[in-house]
Amino acid sequence: MRNQSADHPEDPRPQPTGPGAGPAAPDAAPAPPAAAAGSGAGRLTPGARRLADTLPLLLTVAAGATDALAYLGLGGVFTANMTGNLVLLGIAGSHGVDLHVARAAAATVAFTAGLVLAFLMTRDLPAGAVWPRRITAALAVSLGCQLVFLAGWAAVDGRPGEVADVGLVSLSALAMGVQTACARRVALAGITTTFVTGTLTAVAESVAHGSTAHIPRRLAVLLALVVGALAGALVLRHSATAAAAIPPLLVAMTLALGARLHHVQRNP
Repeated sequence: MRNQSADHPEDPRPQPTGPGAGPAAPDAAPAPPAAAAGSGAGRLTPGARRLADTLPLLLTVAAGATDALAYLGLGGVFTANMTGNLVLLGIAGSHGVDLHVARAAAATVAFTAGLVLAFLMTRDLPAGAVWPRRITAALAVSLGCQLVFLAGWAAVDGRPGEVADVGLVSLSALAMGVQTACARRVALAGITTTFVTGTLTAVAESVAHGSTAHIPRRLAVLLALVVGALAGALVLRHSATAAAAIPPLLVAMTLALGARLHHVQRNP
């Protein structure tokens, strides 16, 4: 039912830089240009490394729960996975413009706006920073959008009308766009949080090359997305408001742990 894409596929073989750098390992994590995540991550203590790896997993669970709520409660669209929406736009468009097209289009536009906003907020990050303050600020914007979504969703008891429907879809997608950009900028574990086809591809390539260093981490991401979607769907059966509360709760936990990681980095 869900067809994810490599909108931003992971490149499992980035080229290292610096004097004496040799060929990259087949499943080395990608490093965003401004964040240079590898250099900062390499200096983390084991405890801080585990904390850093936990953050994207929490965000991935949140993304899975968000997409489950959107698909089941907002007319069969996705707000964290844009490839599905583009396919839905094509399918629905073949029958003429309707509310389903409006939802999918609103999600895609809002998600893109969230990406642009977060990339603007986090541009020119210092090299090697694993969790800089601007990431916290941008992710706080995502949390704010999710809290507004939660308030609106609760106000209509999980049964929005046509106008509210499109508005809620836009809020959710905006939050997910911001989250996606934040995850890409820091690349804490060389993974994404809203699309995992690239992660699955990297796992397969690692297996083919006989390199298993990053496989457990990437498999954990795949599992996290499924767990989030399962949790969102199950909770939605019993309480629409509780289901909508899962993503902001997880993002709030991520912000708290991110602040802790930032403190550990500054005070090793």
